[in-house]
Amino acid sequence: MARARNIGTLPIPPFEMRQLVGPTDEASFENPSGAPIFGVAPERFDHVLDFGCGCGRLARQMLQQATRPRQYTGFDLHKGMIRWCRTNLVPHASGFTFLHHDVANRSFNPGWRKPALRPMPAADASISLLIALSVFTHTIQPHAEYYLREAARVLRPDGELAASFFLFEKRFFPMMQDFQNALYINLDDPWNAVIFDREWLEASLRELGLGVVRMQPPEVRGHQWLLHIRPLSAGQPLVELPEDQAPFGHRRASNPLKDPSTIGR
Repeated sequence: MARARNIGTLPIPPFEMRQLVGPTDEASFENPSGAPIFGVAPERFDHVLDFGCGCGRLARQMLQQATRPRQYTGFDLHKGMIRWCRTNLVPHASGFTFLHHDVANRSFNPGWRKPALRPMPAADASISLLIALSVFTHTIQPHAEYYLREAARVLRPDGELAASFFLFEKRFFPMMQDFQNALYINLDDPWNAVIFDREWLEASLRELGLGVVRMQPPEVRGHQWLLHIRPLSAGQPLVELPEDQAPFGHRRASNPLKDPSTIGR
């Protein structure tokens, strides 16, 4: 059985940062078994790119793995959380780097001169594992198309993308145009939660030479699917996403009491 590395006591991010990334309990930041996160094969941890790394929840879990990443790059648009990771995790983490992805976001990274999009900080075909947890769930359709192309660009031929999505069936919405493949729940902030048509996502991946090889359905109907996506050239059999049969329920995010962009500044 794999055992977690003994690297001393890793700092836990402050509560207000944990609020921003979702789970606030400290146990969600731990990996006591030392097993690879998401059940990913150990060889995938050669060069990890963590898109939307936040305050380092997954980085912290990977530091406790029996097989640590040889090289890890986390990037996020929230400057304060990147600063926290650099100060508190890098001293424990040889080969780990955290970068500020300085793109405009009205809640996390405001600024009218900032670009809407930036390339992922990785060379072509260099990444063995790309993680995008709770990223495409907050990415409008044109930006999702851009970053899916970026994923296809940076993945190695034997690489893997582990990403979460909110999915719906567009066929139940006959009023939607062909180019409309996402639903938005917040009139003032479309990035708050974005739900994509399942068939659109599968077709978009195919066009990029990618496909779903493993999936974890949501625990609550309509919530996050965790999809494991690989290049078609890897030759791994694809899986078809089934109908969402999870029970109905709620997974409401907690709301920080102050301006999210100022946390950790």
